[in-house]
Amino acid sequence: METNDEAIIKQLLDELVDAWNRGDTKAYGARFLADATFTNVNGMFHESREEFDRRHEEIFRGPLKGTTITLTPRKVRFIRPDIAIVDIDCGVFGSSVQPPGVQVGADGALRTCLLLVLVKESGSWWIAAYHNVWRATVRYDSTGKT
Repeated sequence: METNDEAIIKQLLDELVDAWNRGDTKAYGARFLADATFTNVNGMFHESREEFDRRHEEIFRGPLKGTTITLTPRKVRFIRPDIAIVDIDCGVFGSSVQPPGVQVGADGALRTCLLLVLVKESGSWWIAAYHNVWRATVRYDSTGKT
């Protein structure tokens, strides 16, 4: 059964999807804390909502212009009542670029693994950390073999 906090977190994800799909930088960063951190799919580390907005403006006007996304939570884990870690499967549709080592899925999507650290302040959930990586097409077993 979904808790009220899980429902609010799902709403936050829906807001992110809507903002991305419209290419709306300000709306996409609206729930990003002013001092939050952001690691993009290429491993570049950034700090602050201003930088988060700047980087997404570049994405929305450049390589991922016109793309749409899906965000499907795999697991929501509450570390404390006011801190949640959310593991998310992200699908990026309509991309004209294909990053090295990333394969387009049967559904036409590029995939990323997005990890959000959320904090609850004044009854709302906010993004404190956003860590996104391309999903590798090569799978390794516990011995390191493909």
